[in-house]
Amino acid sequence: MQGYYHSVETFGTVDGKGIRYVLFLTGCALGCRFCHNPDTWVRGEKTITVEQVLSDYSKYRPYYDASGGGITVSGGEPLLQAAFVAELFAACRLQGIHTTLDTAGFADRSSIDQVLPHTDTVLFGLKTAVNRTHQDLTTSGAEPIVQSLRHIAAAPVALILRYILIPGLNNSEEELGALVQVINSLPRPIAVELLPYHAMGATKWSRLGNEYSLTGIPPASAADIEEAKAFLAGRGLMIL
Repeated sequence: MQGYYHSVETFGTVDGKGIRYVLFLTGCALGCRFCHNPDTWVRGEKTITVEQVLSDYSKYRPYYDASGGGITVSGGEPLLQAAFVAELFAACRLQGIHTTLDTAGFADRSSIDQVLPHTDTVLFGLKTAVNRTHQDLTTSGAEPIVQSLRHIAAAPVALILRYILIPGLNNSEEELGALVQVINSLPRPIAVELLPYHAMGATKWSRLGNEYSLTGIPPASAADIEEAKAFLAGRGLMIL
């Protein structure tokens, strides 16, 4: 089976534990206004097979094994190519390769259920738990995303929630309080990783002939991150 992809990173250090082989698939319907990879939204024509991924991975495997790493599939939204990801991860399981799915959860339940049985860890990107803010930042309200998060949290898979902190948009007490409520509603405790917003993808928007609509929003500072961490930790959340 083949998948449509954008690129490969052979020394990934921020997309799961250890050193990782990161495959960026194409196709995404969420349309985040702050996306730093808008060039992955359209599927395009580049394809790769499961066998090609594993062959390429094998060239660097001693480094991945020594670090406790593995393969991460990101995007775009990898769940839009669920059959390919499921076949790849199933093949990884047979070879003892740790698998991580990096998803925003904007997919139907059947796609999630295709991939989860073969997945070791899910990195779940939640933009905000407040519906009106989610509608402003993406093409969807928050509820379908939260429902995907709850479904994944009910499965026997390691799960980390990633929250990109955007000053003035999703870091207020209301926004963070809504995040606390969602996490407390899950069937088990999960850890939260706060990521600072940046505008480094703005040049890609320009190259694609599109306007970057968050111009003027400052990057999240270390102080912004620490303040949010303190708020969440003070309400009992596990923070990475």
